[in-house]
Amino acid sequence: MRLVFEKSRPGQRAGRIPCPVDLAAAKLPGELLRRHPPRLPELPEVEIVRHFTELTARNFGIDTGFYPLGSCTMKHNPRVNERVAALPGFRDAHPLQEEEGAQGSLELMHHLQEMLAEITGLDAVSLQPAAGSQGELTGLMLMRAYFADRGEGETRRTIIVADTAHGTNPASVTMAGYELQKVETDARGNIDLDDLRSRVDESTAGLMLTNPSTLGLFDEHTEEIAAIFHEAGGLLYYDGANLNAVCGISRPGDMGFDIVHINLHKTFSQPHGGGGPGGGPIAVRERLEPYLPVPAVVRDGERFHLDYDRPKSIGKVRAFTGPFGVFVRSYAFMLAWGKELRTMSEDAVLNANYLLARLKEAYDLPFDRLCMHEFVLSARGLKREHGVTALDVAKRLMDYGFHPPTIYFPLIVPEALMIEPTETETKETLDAFADAMLAIAREAAQEPETLKAAPHGRPVRRLDEVKAAKRAIVRYRFEDHPGLSAEPTGAADVEAPKGV
Repeated sequence: MRLVFEKSRPGQRAGRIPCPVDLAAAKLPGELLRRHPPRLPELPEVEIVRHFTELTARNFGIDTGFYPLGSCTMKHNPRVNERVAALPGFRDAHPLQEEEGAQGSLELMHHLQEMLAEITGLDAVSLQPAAGSQGELTGLMLMRAYFADRGEGETRRTIIVADTAHGTNPASVTMAGYELQKVETDARGNIDLDDLRSRVDESTAGLMLTNPSTLGLFDEHTEEIAAIFHEAGGLLYYDGANLNAVCGISRPGDMGFDIVHINLHKTFSQPHGGGGPGGGPIAVRERLEPYLPVPAVVRDGERFHLDYDRPKSIGKVRAFTGPFGVFVRSYAFMLAWGKELRTMSEDAVLNANYLLARLKEAYDLPFDRLCMHEFVLSARGLKREHGVTALDVAKRLMDYGFHPPTIYFPLIVPEALMIEPTETETKETLDAFADAMLAIAREAAQEPETLKAAPHGRPVRRLDEVKAAKRAIVRYRFEDHPGLSAEPTGAADVEAPKGV
């Protein structure tokens, strides 16, 4: 497929909008003016439409196929949620609208807070964080404010994180100004209690834990973990990325956790990927409520308003009150499930265990236990015996029409394949995926070179990822545009963003 610049021909153009009024050109500072007009593509409207329509047909998403991306919970997004979010009263609401004219929006947010508090088993909720990663940072900022208020801010400097943690956990710890300590995983896939006890002392502020973990396993030592931290005066933070496995079955607050973030865009079905949009509300115990971000959405009789009078608050972590469109979609999703949210999670767990049962003989299974909503296999046996890697398996899956699962994560599993089917996939889809994975395992033994050269039937073959990273060409340079196979001849050939 040719680039839009390659299709361009001088003099071709789409329609022009008539302008009956002569408008004077805007006066701009000289240093902002171009010396030459930009070289924009010149095409008729029909060719522009065809070009971008063809590009959209090459996209892969949850609406076009099975997307078993482990830890990302890529589930079907019911279209009714989009219709609800597009209702004029929600769609046209302005974030600076006066409270009297935004009662419906405030009521929805308040109800959503109450529902999330019930699901997590905690006392207060802030909807403000824009994503799970920002929810993590907000939770750690709450810890800092809590300990500072108790006069322990200078002594409690350490956060303990599991070695199976999402990469955002250690990043959030560092951004919040804490020191990171890693705790090991035991042979059963749980936190190693002996290692944990050796690390918890009076300098410990808290623990960040995903439960079920990124291994797809529910920690069998949860009560002991909570006791260890609470006896030491620390707080427990629950990374809610995997909440899809336990809704209505178990609640983080009942497990002893003090702070939870919820990924609305994952568990409660907000379209996501490609950088957003998302939502990462925080739920906390009552003793941490005074520190939540402002404004708080509160109820006063039959009216709702925004409360800024929170002197101990950590302040705002996002503009206005949060990603409101996400709230509407998630609220509609939760109302549709109602008390059957438990069934949602049970079906997700059932689907994952069904796939695991079909695949565990063909691939290595690092931890031979019933899984929760996702599971981790390893291609280390295929690599050892046939030279086939997890990357080869993932690339070959594309030829079978499936999006690859997450690979090489969690880091403690070599050649990891992290698979999450969610509750929305049918048995027929799961069987087709399992059949493809089994066929790939057979191909690894019989024709490994086929896997090493995959994908074969996609618009783009396997990329040289090292070269792509080192030669990030982010703009078209017309006559000077480098060839795909040419080596860089100088700095002018490399158009890399700052930081790459």
